[in-house]
Amino acid sequence: MNQPDTKIKIADLSLSFGGIKALKGINLDIYDNQITAVIGPNGAGKTSLLNCINGFYKPQAGSIVYKGQNIARIRPDRVAKMGIARTFQNIELYSGLTTLENLMAARHIFMKQNFLTGGAYFGPAHKEEIAHRKIVEDIIDFLEIEPVRKKVVSMLPYGMRKRVELGRALALEPEVLLLDEPMAGMNLEEKEDIARFIVDIFEGQGETYPDTPILRDGVKCIVLIEHDMGVVMDLADRIAVLDFGSKIAEGRPEEIKNDEHVIAAYLGDE
Repeated sequence: MNQPDTKIKIADLSLSFGGIKALKGINLDIYDNQITAVIGPNGAGKTSLLNCINGFYKPQAGSIVYKGQNIARIRPDRVAKMGIARTFQNIELYSGLTTLENLMAARHIFMKQNFLTGGAYFGPAHKEEIAHRKIVEDIIDFLEIEPVRKKVVSMLPYGMRKRVELGRALALEPEVLLLDEPMAGMNLEEKEDIARFIVDIFEGQGETYPDTPILRDGVKCIVLIEHDMGVVMDLADRIAVLDFGSKIAEGRPEEIKNDEHVIAAYLGDE
């Protein structure tokens, strides 16, 4: 079996907050055409790792190479423009805006026209907004959030807000999608819905959404942080395990499930 291409190469990554070492010399290859799960106890460094990848944290040492460039110390907006988007463990939406407005806000980084360069609103700027709106409407349809498209997100149920946040990440048209506990706090039915969406995002929807490449072709590199081991074992092609800021194991789900160090640190005996 051929080894997949490396999408992101993390080497000797270290991150500290004062005397607290959040990440200790992490080495990890994230491959294309795979869903990679990152698991471990609370405080293991999982979210810190995603924050380094998308530019929220600046590591003191090490590198994160993506598209031939070390992105370890560049701004989050530049990382997003390069094709990396994420969701957050604690929902980070514009709470006073509607579902539609939140997704359109994500499209802002792609907008070339404005009132100064586009002239009157009914010129190039208007045509461009229509094109962006079509992509957003397809994402709303895909995530089955049409009933709440014009509702202010602060008024939505928790599970629906999680879907909106996933939609906002998709609106950035990423090549790499970072999902930080997308099912946290959900009931079984809501978890099943999100798991289905993750699989459909990864596989792509083909000609169901022919004019929206992110849905048509899918996102072929997903990094997932999740505590539900049933979900992780079902979805992930590869799993990395962190404990106290160090990587203690990496491998296929069946390998991780039977790894003595992982059992002792996190999974426990059945």
